[in-house]
Amino acid sequence: MIYRLLLVAFLFYSNFCSAQGNYKVMAIGFYNVENFFDTIHDPNKFDEDFTPNGPYHNNTQVYTEKLHNIATVFEQLGTDKTPDGAALIGMAEVENDRVLKDLVAQPELKSRNYQYAWFYTPDERGISVALLYNPKYLKVLSSRPLHVPLETLGQKRPTRDILYVCGILAGDTVHILVNHWPSKAGGEAASAPGRLCAAGVDKRIIDSLHKINPDTKVLVMGDLNDNPNSEGVLKGLEAKADKKETSLTDIYNPWINIYKKGIGTENFRGEWNLIDQIMLTGSFLKNNNNKWSFYSAEIFNKPFLINKMGKDKGLPHRSYTISQVWDNGYSDHFPVLVYLVDKVNK
Repeated sequence: MIYRLLLVAFLFYSNFCSAQGNYKVMAIGFYNVENFFDTIHDPNKFDEDFTPNGPYHNNTQVYTEKLHNIATVFEQLGTDKTPDGAALIGMAEVENDRVLKDLVAQPELKSRNYQYAWFYTPDERGISVALLYNPKYLKVLSSRPLHVPLETLGQKRPTRDILYVCGILAGDTVHILVNHWPSKAGGEAASAPGRLCAAGVDKRIIDSLHKINPDTKVLVMGDLNDNPNSEGVLKGLEAKADKKETSLTDIYNPWINIYKKGIGTENFRGEWNLIDQIMLTGSFLKNNNNKWSFYSAEIFNKPFLINKMGKDKGLPHRSYTISQVWDNGYSDHFPVLVYLVDKVNK
């Protein structure tokens, strides 16, 4: 049995090395960084919990350690398959551009010269989404926030905007949508319309782009607060699990089949959920422009990100304990990755 497992692992590694020999590899990641707040109170937001005098005691030492921990994750993200690490990293639960500026200046990341796209959030707590990008790979042409109109559902509390970025990704025009859909507060059934509303914003943008050019490449990533088999993903985005059934203008979701294996990025009450996802339009599969195409997807659940003991053994090593005590951790989510490949000699 052990011999068979070793043989399978060897063949997979050999095949990937062969692919690397003929192709360039690009890593694209997403990570919910769990309450990535600075220590300063924003008078327009309810962020007092994460100030030095708040219940989480987010002081300078805690903030410095949090910066180091997230930078450590981003330093290693994707380096198993490309020495440059992740070309793009979508982020959720980011308070502001101050934490992003401090993050990209960390020693672990400084040499990559990461830049970022971010906009002030309507979320009452002050958490938003962002996109880190390596300018070696991405030239940003435009970016803007997209409003999720929960008020049309009679909801008074706003949610996070969706971040839209358009750019040239290593010679390939790509559109990127970074999401953090509404939570399941109030129950899954009661909150589902909000996530379906957010999915509708994504879908309308994608459909409008495809009306102009069916070959348009779009990446949809985020903490969806929905599993891959949810209504928001399957009905709202009309995502497909099978490459063969994914047309040029469809959305392919590699996480649907991964989720069926019982693994996930976040664990709630003993149940694994795969709410962090990166999806791609069918143009990354059909690849009519003969540039970057989809290769594989994986959950980045390295041992250093996992609790080693106690009741949380095997779960993501989150920043704080249940008692709101700083645990020098990372996040209550695991990051996710997709890999794109491009022929070296065309």
